[in-house]
Amino acid sequence: MTELTKTQARRFILARQGLLGGYRFCGKEGAYGYIRQAGCIQYDPVDVCGKNAELTLQSRVKSFRKTMLEELLYRDRLLVDYADKELSIWPAEDWPYFSSYRERSRLHGAGFPGLDELERRALAYIRAHGPVSGETLPIEGEIFWHSSMHWSGDWHKKSRAARSVLEQLYTDGILVIHHKNGSRKFYDLAERCLDPALLLAKPAFEEEDAFIRWRILRRIGAVGLLWNKNSPAFLGIPMKAEQRRRAFSSLEYAGTILPVRIEGIKTPFYFRSEDEPLMQDVLMDRVDRKPRMEFLAPLDPLLWDKALIAALWDFRYSWEIYTPEAKRKYGYYTLPILRGERFIGRIEATADHKTAVLRVKNVWFEPDVGPTRAIRASLDRTLSRFAEFNGCSAVEILT
Repeated sequence: MTELTKTQARRFILARQGLLGGYRFCGKEGAYGYIRQAGCIQYDPVDVCGKNAELTLQSRVKSFRKTMLEELLYRDRLLVDYADKELSIWPAEDWPYFSSYRERSRLHGAGFPGLDELERRALAYIRAHGPVSGETLPIEGEIFWHSSMHWSGDWHKKSRAARSVLEQLYTDGILVIHHKNGSRKFYDLAERCLDPALLLAKPAFEEEDAFIRWRILRRIGAVGLLWNKNSPAFLGIPMKAEQRRRAFSSLEYAGTILPVRIEGIKTPFYFRSEDEPLMQDVLMDRVDRKPRMEFLAPLDPLLWDKALIAALWDFRYSWEIYTPEAKRKYGYYTLPILRGERFIGRIEATADHKTAVLRVKNVWFEPDVGPTRAIRASLDRTLSRFAEFNGCSAVEILT
């Protein structure tokens, strides 16, 4: 089994993520390429200084613009909004892999009396009038319904009929998100938006364990190195511990994943065998390590498993958006600051689109990080780029 120092493990993950050295991803093609590599990036509608998916891409993709993601989703149709790790964005080419998920959604929806009639009405209206939102679909009233998106919750809770029927048809795969106006979703028929070959493709897997193995492999590829233990990186994959262990064992036996030991950590880690050339580059110290500074998204793939980040980087990050203000250690929407191979602190910034000013509320450096002239210069350059990403022409430091 390959033995890695923590430094080597960090370099491998960062190089795999496209966060170390020169940019591997550039422009709209690069944004699509990164999402294909990661498998999925999480969507969150909160927009303080960019939405989570946009923030994920701006840290890796040179010259990324927010309109690029919108075009990939709603004009080029190379990406889709759909469930994976919570609500995510992933390549449309993966549509056949989620056939069992959509089938479970249909079985789930069949358990709600009266929903099938509402679905017929909704589909007839959409066919005649085009994309609709929960506010524009002319179906009134409430029904007892619960989304299958998370496969849990109170099934006896009432919800708005229009919204409920659209979300059910969406998780069934009959509708897709046609576009968004802010955070409001407009739905249209999947057959109008996706390649017919994708909709007609046979299910990618005949049994659920194969689907679980594929999803685990994809999550390992998204992070770079993952351990075989209960991890938030596997959120959204419905499996028990024994299923996870069995999947890892099967993937390792097939040679699809390879194990490594990391100094000071008992649990073995795994990486995709296709990344063996990169692993050898790390071991031979052939990786581009030119430092650059990036602000990372709160739900960035690199941060999916915060225990892993603490173990490898000795950096503890918590997204405090849902923490009561009096209990916050930092800010409402702080972003980790990555410089070179380490996390050097956090930043809280807001984009004021009315005045086109990026306001920096605070910067917290790690205790052993001194804000040297080089770090300050790097921070200024990164803030300038971050302001441009947010459509701001000026940066105001409030701290």
